[in-house]
Amino acid sequence: MPDGGGNLALGSSFPALVLNADFRPLSYFPLSLWSWQDAVKAVFLDRVSVLNEYETEVHSPTLTMRLPSVIALKEYIPAARRPAFTRFNVFLRDRFECQYCGEGRPTHDLTFDHVVPRSRGGRTTWENVCTACGPCNLRKGNRLPRECRMLPRQPPRQPTSWELQENGRMFPPNYLHESWRDYLYWDSELES
Repeated sequence: MPDGGGNLALGSSFPALVLNADFRPLSYFPLSLWSWQDAVKAVFLDRVSVLNEYETEVHSPTLTMRLPSVIALKEYIPAARRPAFTRFNVFLRDRFECQYCGEGRPTHDLTFDHVVPRSRGGRTTWENVCTACGPCNLRKGNRLPRECRMLPRQPPRQPTSWELQENGRMFPPNYLHESWRDYLYWDSELES
């Protein structure tokens, strides 16, 4: 029965931040999190080290354990060399900004644009797709950039996994437990 100063239903609460063996998050965006159940299982299988804990405890007939809030894998997992070509990763590469007007928007207000339209022979690739807001996408239509004088601010290209992770660090999730902050931003530039 969980106990954190009183009984409570754990449900999906108390996620554990998962760090690679080099103490960097496996992923910044989406943030690498495991449920408390998976984290506890990994602790008992000796696959992770617990670096920080919640105040909340779980109990069995023979054991009491505080829930892990930060765990590190004992074996290093190398990052994928080539990120998947997805709509979300295009937005992340472009930092959720329209590449024509430069305005940042939430994902539901963004679309992607074929720089060379498909109707003109353009392909759906990293090198021909960029993030656009609805108004810019409509204004550009199926014209070439030089025909409508709308050039992407950054030429579209395939990002590295590292670049996507770095971009993801700029967009923290809605919930960050205080015990995670040192592990997420320890190598960030300090304010002067």
